[in-house]
Amino acid sequence: MPTRAEAEDAVQEVFVRLWKTADRYDPDRAALVTWVMLITRRHLVDKLRRKRARIAPASLDTDRQPEGPADKHLPPITDDMERSELYNAMLERIEALPELQRTVVKRAYLGGQTLRQIGEELDTPLGTIKSALSRALVRLRERTGEELTA
Repeated sequence: MPTRAEAEDAVQEVFVRLWKTADRYDPDRAALVTWVMLITRRHLVDKLRRKRARIAPASLDTDRQPEGPADKHLPPITDDMERSELYNAMLERIEALPELQRTVVKRAYLGGQTLRQIGEELDTPLGTIKSALSRALVRLRERTGEELTA
């Protein structure tokens, strides 16, 4: 984890998860240390994915008007503005996807959910969720490539 405080929080969360799932441990399937490491790894990967997938609330507000005095002079283009344009273009591409693909992409990449969580919430098999995400990513790559070559 990036900071000591985040690492300490993660350790505590892992211990709670171990305590809650202790009845699922099967010594015939794996050694205790293996089971603990697997749960720890899954937890840390999920935590880092969620952190990476979070987006500042202001960046989701596409209808928001720029703050500050309104004048007729446009500000110089900055990296933030370019990123915002790219983000908005990607959101438009995501919105053009079929419903399940769009939902999976938004929940996984913008919402930070795991594919298993998405499958449970949508009452859809995990394999279907994985396939939808895979197809969506292929479509997004194709559409991005078309725009770059055009």
